Amino acid sequence: MAEALVVVSKVKAYVKSKGCNTAAESIDELSGRIRCILDAAIKRTHANGRKTVKAQDI
Repeated sequence: MAEALVVVSKVKAYVKSKGCNTAAESIDELSGRIRCILDAAIKRTHANGRKTVKAQDI
């Protein structure tokens, strides 16, 4: 699996603060979803002739 794109300890702390535990595979899934979001944002950025991903692209 690819490298995590999230700070695992921060994700686990957030989930724990809501009264739940974090399964290891949830970090991989979360990172995968972030990759999809970023890939789409990068595509929009290029389509608009820019190199900087902005909030509006996400």
